[in-house]
Formats: sequence, structure tokens, C-alpha cells
Amino acid sequence: MLTPQKILIIRLSSLGDILLTTPIVRCLRKKFPHTQIDFVLKSEYADVYRFNQHLNNLYEIKSGKRDELNLLRKKIRQARYDILIDLQNNFRSRYLRLFSFSRYTRIINKRIFRRFLFVKFGFKLLSENQHVVDRYFETVKKFGVVYDGQGLEIGIPNESKEIIKPIADSKKLSLHDPIVGFAPSAKHFTKRWMQDRFVHLGIDLAKKNNSKIFIFGSRDEVEYCKDIVQMINYKSGSNVAENLAGKTNLLETAALLDYCSVIVSNDSGLMHLAAARKKKIVAIFGSTVKELGFFPYGTENTIVEAKNISCRPCSHIGRAECPKKHFNCMNQISIEDVAASIKMMLTK
Repeated sequence: MLTPQKILIIRLSSLGDILLTTPIVRCLRKKFPHTQIDFVLKSEYADVYRFNQHLNNLYEIKSGKRDELNLLRKKIRQARYDILIDLQNNFRSRYLRLFSFSRYTRIINKRIFRRFLFVKFGFKLLSENQHVVDRYFETVKKFGVVYDGQGLEIGIPNESKEIIKPIADSKKLSLHDPIVGFAPSAKHFTKRWMQDRFVHLGIDLAKKNNSKIFIFGSRDEVEYCKDIVQMINYKSGSNVAENLAGKTNLLETAALLDYCSVIVSNDSGLMHLAAARKKKIVAIFGSTVKELGFFPYGTENTIVEAKNISCRPCSHIGRAECPKKHFNCMNQISIEDVAASIKMMLTK
């Protein structure tokens, strides 16, 4: 095919999914260095691409209401993109690409039917080694775009680094070796390892390793993270844990992750943010599994999970409660299991 003049990529949400699109954007730029490459996403995730050098234009959706979508769809139609790549394939993305008049439209294959059979009936029709990023690249294989092996990325401006520098200086981080980051929350309950186990893990790291613990989370998770911090500090007898939840924006959080030697995270957007900063990751998987394709990508990691639980996965995104009421997928992951994985990561 001739070199395209304009490419549009649609991936509206969520944080982790959008971070996972960064390799395909970078590789499209390498393949087509002089092409206009634009991206559509929700405003709340725009910082992922705010300082990305590979994009020309960023279209942000604020409300998602029909009037806003109609206006954006009109802009897309007027732009006459040569290639439109839909990496979301939901109602809103389909609406935006309708009558786009793009020369080529490529749509991600989410393996929805295979995923349904896997989650509902346990039929293992998905490979544990195929990541969602690989599925993204399948979408553009026709155009000769191949993965470059460089993982996820997020650009951090100097302004964000300067904002978090006083935090680092005030905590005398050089006195602590190592600094361990915890991302203890997640949107869905069944993706959260228990609070008390994060507490005891933090105490163990503080006493045995002289570790400083950074607790990361969103504004909605401030109280959840605060409880963990207070208990770690109270039971360890010192202020070794710091609650950063809600205190920093996405880019400042990414800059603070750089201070950490290893990140301990549930299956969440923060896990993928840590991967974008090439951090070592200990990922705790409960109701979700590697075969769903959302494990840490492009960075050194280990997954801690209870493998012999027949009801895993019970959902591809997580649930508000354990449908079986026993929550064995998390209950059977011990503090010792996670601590051993951290030790392995720190000694590599």
C-alpha cells in the first residue's frame, strides 16, 4: 500500500488499556515517520499521551454524550483518515467510526467468544503467552507494523519531576534501601489482595530490609490506602510508610514510581503504569488470570497467584464480590508467597 497521510487510533479507556496502546503508536511512527497520527481517548486518561512525541493530535472525550460524539464524528469524517484503527470496539468507538470514510478500517479482535467460554465454562481456548498488546499488533499487521521490543512508555515532563522532588527530599529516601511501592487497591473487589496482608508485608519489609513503603492510589482510594499506611507505621513503630494516594496526578505518580526498586500491585492500571516506567513488578492476581492478556508487559515481573482454584477466572475485569463467597483466589495467596517474590526481584 502507499504511505498513509493520516492515521486515527481509537481507544477511549481505561488507564491500563490505553498504556498498552503506547507500543503500537510508537511502532506506527517508526513505520510511517511523516504520517499524521492522531488518537481519541477520554479526558481523564489524556496524560498518558500528553507528552508523547509520536502523536500529532489528541482528541479528548469529556462527557461521552451524543452531542459531543456527533461533533467529534464530524471532525473524523472531515479529516478523511487513510487508516482508522479501533482498539476499543464498543458502542462509542463504533459510533465514532461510522461513516468515517476512511480508506482502511481495522478493528481489534478481542476474542470475545473464546473469553466467554473460558470465564463461564473453563474452556482454555486462550494462550497464556498472548498479551493484549499482541492483539493490538495483529490489528495493524496488514500495514507491516511490527513490535520493536521496547515495551510500554509514558512521557514525564520536567515540571512533574520538579513537583515531586520535595517529596523525595523530605523523606530522605537515600536512607532507605530499597524503596518498595504498593498499589494495594483496584476498581473491583475480587482483584484486591487483602488490606491486612499488605500491612503485614509492609511491616516485614520495614523490619527486615529497612525498606521505605510508598502507597499509591487514586483520589477515590485515599482512605483505603490511609488505613494500610497507619497500620504499617503503628505496628512497625516508625513512619516507614507514606500515603501518596490522591496527592499526585498520573505523571507525578509515574515520576515517583521511578524511586521504587520494586512495585507490588494488584491487577490494575497502576501495574501497567509501573510497567511503562520499566519497574520490576510483583503482580498479585486473584479472580483474573494471565490468559486474559493483561499481565505486566515489557518489564521484569512475576505473577503471584493461587493456581489450583477451579473457579478462576470468574470475570475478565473483576467483580464486586466473590460469587462463591470463599474468595480463595486471594485468601490462598500468603504473605510469605509475595515476600519471596519481592526478595527474588530485589536480588536480581
